[in-house]
Amino acid sequence: MTAATDNAARVHVPLGERAYDILIGPGLIARAGREIAARIKGRKAAIVTDENVAAHYLRPLSESLAASGIEASAVILPPGEKTKSFEPLMEACDKVLAARIERNDAVVALGGGVIGDLAGFVAGIVRRGVRFVQIPTSLLAQVDSSVGGKTGINSRHGKNLIGVFNQPDLVLADSDVLATLSPREFRAGYAEVVKYGLIDKPEFFEWLEGSWNDVFSGGEARIRAIATSCQAKADVVVADERENGPRALLNLGHTFGHALEAATEYDSKRLVHGEAVAIGMVLAHEFSARMNLASPDIARRVEAHLRAVGLPVSMADIPGRLPPPDRLMDAIAQDKKVKDGKLTFILTRGLGQSFIADDVPASEVVAFLKGKHPG
Repeated sequence: MTAATDNAARVHVPLGERAYDILIGPGLIARAGREIAARIKGRKAAIVTDENVAAHYLRPLSESLAASGIEASAVILPPGEKTKSFEPLMEACDKVLAARIERNDAVVALGGGVIGDLAGFVAGIVRRGVRFVQIPTSLLAQVDSSVGGKTGINSRHGKNLIGVFNQPDLVLADSDVLATLSPREFRAGYAEVVKYGLIDKPEFFEWLEGSWNDVFSGGEARIRAIATSCQAKADVVVADERENGPRALLNLGHTFGHALEAATEYDSKRLVHGEAVAIGMVLAHEFSARMNLASPDIARRVEAHLRAVGLPVSMADIPGRLPPPDRLMDAIAQDKKVKDGKLTFILTRGLGQSFIADDVPASEVVAFLKGKHPG
């Protein structure tokens, strides 16, 4: 990670001809036109966003693009996880084509993870690929979904099962926009920050234990947390872009978490993605302890930190009734982390010692879920 101009940190993702920068800091939406124009030959952009984000940031982004000679059109979609589906995808593709976006022009994702995933998919398939810029407006998107090139939509069979790998040309993580997030949204994004410490950076997790109040307050600690998270993800993506090996470590907490999201029918009033990941990380550490891979003390430490910041840490914390354990197992078996019909989980041998566990016995998972299910 190296310092960039104008008070922004820079993380470079070295993927050869598809290399790109992640800029992190204040005022980046105002600078967006200049940064995009420096990297993209085309002079048109389709801004894909949702109704909530558009109310705050569509106008300043459009003005920034116009000031750099980029003509912008807008595709405004409903907010929420249900936008990651076929009908909104087709609507966005149609509007991008109607705006006459060509291959050297850009689709710009202005929003959280839902918008970034959908817009990246659009950019990857319209005209067989146009340029793509991520401007993530949630903490979760800034540290996770905007980096690494995974794009897609959900299916009735599960989350993120339809999509393409499509690396962005640029990521602009404007730290100022996080001020408009609700406390719940910020906490949900923070779960993904914690994840990087629990994968293989125990010193980062320990720093978060002592500094999370400063991260929540903003300023230097927040930028450090975001930049450290982006660098951690970039390192993994460069080593394994297509998730054929170690990139699967980024799914810590996600196999359990995705099953819980499917069980709640992606109802954000009950559970949002970062909350599902928080519960999933606790479950992964508890399951590791059950399998005699790690000390129960590690699971308790992870749970204590996530609880301290206000995140849910158990299935009992999810409002409403959950399907029985066998139904949760159906969702786990459909999850994309399954390979050749064998269950794959990210488990741990200790703090920051996560690993890929292949062929986890389904019977052990069912027994574990029965013990954790609120009934």
